[in-house]
Amino acid sequence: MRSTVFSCCAMAVLLSSALGCRDDSNEMERIMAQRQVALQEKTRQDHLGETVSLLNQYVVLNEQKARRQIAYHANQWLRENADRKKASGSNDDAEPTVPEIAKSLDGLIEPDQLQDKILRSEFTTDDVPLLRNANTFRHVVAWIDSPVRDDILFADWLAGLRAAAAKGDKNSDALTTMQIDRLQTAMRLFDWTVRNVALEPDQLPTPQGLQLPPMPPGIPFEGPGFRQSDYQTLWRGRGDWLQRCGVFTQLCVQAGIPAAVLATQSDETGGRTPWCVGVLIGKEIYLFEPRLGLPIPGPDQTGIATLAQARKDASVMRRLDVAGYFDYPLSRSDVSQSVALLNLNIETLAPRMRLLESGLTGDRRMTLWVDAEDWATKFDAVPGIAGVRLWEIPTITEIYARGMDMIAERDPAFAFWHRSRFAVMESNDSSANNLAKGRWQHLIGNFVDDEIEGESGARTRYLEQRAPEYEIDDLRINVELQKQYGLRRELGVEPAQYDAQLQQMQGFMRMGKRTATYWMALVQYDDGRFETAHNWFTKRVLDEDQRSYWEDAAVYNSARASEGFGDIKSAIATLKTDRNVSDHGNRLRARLLDKIVGVDDEEPADADVE
Repeated sequence: MRSTVFSCCAMAVLLSSALGCRDDSNEMERIMAQRQVALQEKTRQDHLGETVSLLNQYVVLNEQKARRQIAYHANQWLRENADRKKASGSNDDAEPTVPEIAKSLDGLIEPDQLQDKILRSEFTTDDVPLLRNANTFRHVVAWIDSPVRDDILFADWLAGLRAAAAKGDKNSDALTTMQIDRLQTAMRLFDWTVRNVALEPDQLPTPQGLQLPPMPPGIPFEGPGFRQSDYQTLWRGRGDWLQRCGVFTQLCVQAGIPAAVLATQSDETGGRTPWCVGVLIGKEIYLFEPRLGLPIPGPDQTGIATLAQARKDASVMRRLDVAGYFDYPLSRSDVSQSVALLNLNIETLAPRMRLLESGLTGDRRMTLWVDAEDWATKFDAVPGIAGVRLWEIPTITEIYARGMDMIAERDPAFAFWHRSRFAVMESNDSSANNLAKGRWQHLIGNFVDDEIEGESGARTRYLEQRAPEYEIDDLRINVELQKQYGLRRELGVEPAQYDAQLQQMQGFMRMGKRTATYWMALVQYDDGRFETAHNWFTKRVLDEDQRSYWEDAAVYNSARASEGFGDIKSAIATLKTDRNVSDHGNRLRARLLDKIVGVDDEEPADADVE
């Protein structure tokens, strides 16, 4: 205390010596103003830091509390930023308006709700899912854009593009080096999506014994595209092909690459039917087919087809057939005109999102706002695009989720089915929490333990989830083991009821173990350990005694792992096993691999060409 007083006195003496006897009020005001600005700057950074920190911890926090805190910190930053602009005299923002493209959702959302979502000046808890989604997808993009995710099918073609760009012919239609880099990034994002989002059928089977609720017209129960959000698809690692479209386009948004779902439009009804994802590179749209798990091959099955090539060359679409097995439902004439559907949540158009994004720099940078009108103009300028709209799926997904939650509140049996499907990683149980922590570490690319921070990586978390089978079997009879897992028979609970709870827990433990096993195999692949990954897929995930809903995806990924360590013939054989929902795309991939190694094949490359 004495030293503090002495320091203050000494500082006062120095100041008085420096300033002399003149009037120092103006100088002091200037100093105080600077200190106030510096303090505000520090506070502003703290609020942004708190926002990002809470988003990074979201999976282990109470969701409702986290939403309130995140909205609070975001609003505090907005207010301080407004004060700062006002003080500097730069508060000249134009009155915001609803972008014209947002009106393409008329009929799905009331005009006043649409206006509120876009034009409200402050954040609410309803905005937080968008912030969480952007934060998660940007973390994924940060580590998956690397050579380990380069597809061998397109290596020579990309090398040819780079050679053409190096010649620097300004009169050529060749892509620039920067455009090739963006295309390669999009290819890596697509490849990761296909390998990490296990493909489900468009329509899932109806659960036995479950009384289905009445559904609105056009929104079937557990229908394709909207039965879960893009974030849930990424988090759960499963989804139908439209949900693959969603994950891929969200990754593109975070990478700053314009992408849209392309859809044909009926002349009779006006109904739109999605068929692929188009990525805009320069003035061309490159075609990626998430249902097949492949970019659409270009002419002569070389490279990636552009929309222009698919409209001009009938063989591009025709060679998506697999003779004797599958016929692709669309031809050149069917795709001559497509509508571009932008996979953007309504809030992505909001000025408040643009403002908050402007403050997120360095390793906090993420895309919260998209100039949808600019994207629409660029897509619309490409021949073959007959209009640009917002994709209705994100809005329908929100409507569907609210409806399912309302039904679950009224119907206990439905609630159990609705919540138990993913309880293995989304419940409050400690085991589920451990798997969720592992999944987060996986998605942000932290595979190994951080000894400095004391944080277990994805590998450790997944291995901890793999309880021995004998231990799972003993759970019903071993009281000490039950205590270790935090289980005990509550007062008033009948023995039969408690035993049913234990059996349910056994089911969750087995599903958690098998999910962790599959994700562990994916980690090995993404770490470039292809032979180890192959062993995990074939000897653990596909073990006859460890059957799970990851089998189909494990077959595909085991083939990709074989490609990774150079056993192309084995990969081709695996892709032809005809045992999953991806068979069409797998057969096409096998045919393209055949071109690399020249394997004798019962399906010659030109067998499906007229």
